[in-house]
Amino acid sequence: MANILLIANLNCDRILQLDKPLQTGGRFHYQDGGQRLGGGGANTGLGLVWAQHRVALVSQVGRDKIGDWLLAEASTQGIDCHLIQRHNQTSNEMLLVMTPDGERTIIRPERPNFELAAPPIWELWDAVYFNSSAEGAVSWAKTALKQSLVFAQLAKDDRPRPCHILIASKTDMAGRSECAPWQYGLSIAGDCLKYFIVTDGEEGAILYTKDDSIQVAAVPATIVDTTGAGDAYASGLIHGMTTGLSIIDSMKEGAKWAAFAVATQSSIPGEALKAYLE
Repeated sequence: MANILLIANLNCDRILQLDKPLQTGGRFHYQDGGQRLGGGGANTGLGLVWAQHRVALVSQVGRDKIGDWLLAEASTQGIDCHLIQRHNQTSNEMLLVMTPDGERTIIRPERPNFELAAPPIWELWDAVYFNSSAEGAVSWAKTALKQSLVFAQLAKDDRPRPCHILIASKTDMAGRSECAPWQYGLSIAGDCLKYFIVTDGEEGAILYTKDDSIQVAAVPATIVDTTGAGDAYASGLIHGMTTGLSIIDSMKEGAKWAAFAVATQSSIPGEALKAYLE
């Protein structure tokens, strides 16, 4: 299988399950769901581990008990954590406020600046996935393009994401640009862009290329928790592309993984995805 490097966050999620949908000025009861492993690094990485890929994570956590717990949990579950840096601030919990319909609101603390060190030897990595605001990510991506298949998640702003395959959600695209989608993708990813994928939940995803656009349907699922669905889609897509599937079949694989994710009461992939991969 493939050697895959993820540049993404590793979080300690704290789940607060509300008794009714959020509304301004309301009062709510909640159940504390406790801590769980989360963040794009875990949500994307674990499915790829279960698919027998070698997965290493570039991230940073604090030199505290939560940081120790994060490294122990991720390592135990098969993610290579030797490239994770430690900072001297507290590894605060990420609060995920869940409503009965499966929607979530994320409340997170400000993270300390994360500066990437010298880039790795890219010949060792078949695929690289960027889903981090770390300083130096652009220069890392530019040096990786000639050696590895580079995926990137659209950032929350219009910062560059040099890559071959750019992934975005329709929600993140709202109000960004009046350009055609492909032109917008090029403005973010650069001239190496081959595919720009925009996901839209139950409506599926659209593949944009230089010459065409193709709709790929979602896989129906009973929604329990939407947290991590985009990460699961990305991991299924990466799995497909690194095992020789076409871009369309890889998108279909991503849709399957996302369907497993939303049907699981967790941000990380559930047992149904593991059983499917086995």
